[in-house]
Amino acid sequence: MSKSVCAGLIAMAAFYAVAEIDYYDPKPFGDDTSFAKDSDNLAIGEWWTVDVKTVGKRSGGATKHGDWFKTVDRSKALAFALYTHDHGVLKITAQTFPLKPDEPKTATLEFMKNGVWVKEQEQPVLYPGWSLHFRVENWDNSKEVPYRIRLGDLSRFEGLVRKDPKDKDTIVVASLNCNSPRDEEFDTRKQLVEHLKKKNPDLLFFAGDQNYTHDEATYGWLQFGVQFAEIMKDRPTICIPDDHDVGHGNLWGENGKASTGEKGASDGGYMYPASFVKMVERQQCWNLPDPFDPTPVKQGINVYYTDLNIGGVSFAILEDRKFKSAPLGNIPEMGPRPDHILDPSYDRAAVDLPHLKLLGDRQLTFLDAWARDWTGTEMKAALSQTAFCGAVHIHGNKDAKRLLADLDCNGWPQTPRNEALKAIRRAQASHLCGDQHLAVTVQHGIDGYRDGPFAFTAPAIVNTVYGRWWHPEDEKPGGGKPIGGPNPWVGDYEDGLGNKITMLAYANPENRDVRNIRGDGYGIVRFNKPSGKTTFECWPRFGSEQYAGWPISFNAAENDGRKPVGHLKKVKLPVKDGVVELTNEETGELVYCYRVKGKSFKAPVYSKAKHTLKAGSDRGEAVLLTGAIGK
Repeated sequence: MSKSVCAGLIAMAAFYAVAEIDYYDPKPFGDDTSFAKDSDNLAIGEWWTVDVKTVGKRSGGATKHGDWFKTVDRSKALAFALYTHDHGVLKITAQTFPLKPDEPKTATLEFMKNGVWVKEQEQPVLYPGWSLHFRVENWDNSKEVPYRIRLGDLSRFEGLVRKDPKDKDTIVVASLNCNSPRDEEFDTRKQLVEHLKKKNPDLLFFAGDQNYTHDEATYGWLQFGVQFAEIMKDRPTICIPDDHDVGHGNLWGENGKASTGEKGASDGGYMYPASFVKMVERQQCWNLPDPFDPTPVKQGINVYYTDLNIGGVSFAILEDRKFKSAPLGNIPEMGPRPDHILDPSYDRAAVDLPHLKLLGDRQLTFLDAWARDWTGTEMKAALSQTAFCGAVHIHGNKDAKRLLADLDCNGWPQTPRNEALKAIRRAQASHLCGDQHLAVTVQHGIDGYRDGPFAFTAPAIVNTVYGRWWHPEDEKPGGGKPIGGPNPWVGDYEDGLGNKITMLAYANPENRDVRNIRGDGYGIVRFNKPSGKTTFECWPRFGSEQYAGWPISFNAAENDGRKPVGHLKKVKLPVKDGVVELTNEETGELVYCYRVKGKSFKAPVYSKAKHTLKAGSDRGEAVLLTGAIGK
């Protein structure tokens, strides 16, 4: 995809122009707010002297294992690494444990060439956050290359940069999220990692909440990285931070503004200092391809939305929290808190106001460009933190009061939700996400049922933080053509915000006090390029059979479920298996853009308006016809 290359290179140059770093600054985030004072205290200043009992407001593992940094074998100070490569650029992030004053503060990237380790470049450890970043231009992705990162003579970490799997028919993605520390295993996910290695995914996608340690972000990030180092080191990895990663229970980014923290930060923006947020995003997202438009948002907070091509499948990586409007001050309060609605008689229009944003204009522009560009691409999918609907009825615990609508999900605001789904549908893309602590597969409805993309919310890695259940109050199947399968409550439903969804499968936790049946798990998604078949698999963390209702398979073309009102006349394509692009001339709207099989195409249209059809090898380059049905 065409990116803002010059702006990206300028940003990278500025990033590498690191001034002398004070690695033991006790106030790297300032001290003007309580959030600044409580940020990352286990990893800053003279961290080896910190009394864990007197510092910060840590949750989960950081409280229980606060002396972890002090006891780490120094030969393992270089903890893990993650990478991606695309558009001829390899980007690697390495993460160290907090370093002592007499330990190295620069690291060397080496590649194995002809049996010998060869130095590629050297970069400084950055503080706060203790991360390292390597960017290699003109990367040849047709070869597998072992890599090694050396922190002087103290520590080293090795992995393999895989070649791009473009010769594989089926691209396999592992989808994971919500890595709670409230678990029997502190520094390992050995059984899960072994399961993943057997599945051998081409891409790892971590959809958010990599940790729940809130103010102790570096601590939580290191815990996550050590747990998954063995699987991440040898394949491309996408991590996108969700609310807990930046210290929030819920997050409405409001274009990067500062939040007071009022009513769970439902006033919008970020509670923690911008420098803290930037540290978290640097640690988790720097290895992604350069952002589509790197212009920072408010407070100088950076953006990372971009696309990544793995073996001919293009993934749009979205930031569905950063630009989203907040409920407090924007809409009437209709529940015990600003983001919850309990009253079934509420006016849906009162919460779907014209000025409200979800992805924001910038990301819609990105999705439009992404939909039109099929260079080296056979299939597409969009990745985000959370779901574009409220596919859940009961929150917290099984006996809790029903919640009609949760404004933390991407089902709100409704109009921008539909705009986002239309943008994804134009490319016949499916959608993968996490966050909801409940595994579901739905087909979205926009104007009608089953006219939008299929979506898979993967189960939580560790489902101990917040339970959710799909359980219609009348305990009846939904409408529409029967779905079948073992789950009783499937079919067409409206969520509490009025969004149309077709429930295809769900995996309610049986008992959240029993590890094997509390709903832990992960998703595997298979994209078969020759046929266009997509398969969602939903696996328990402890078990050898998929959750009931999965696997679910469909063709990429089914991500656009609109019924055509007719077709334009059949035309010969300029190239076999080319890309077709249809535009509504009356509205100027892109109707769709995707790759087709064969040498000819009869364009479906969804209105009687005048349309223009373009086609080309990788995008709509040449006009084939302009007209309406029957003309």
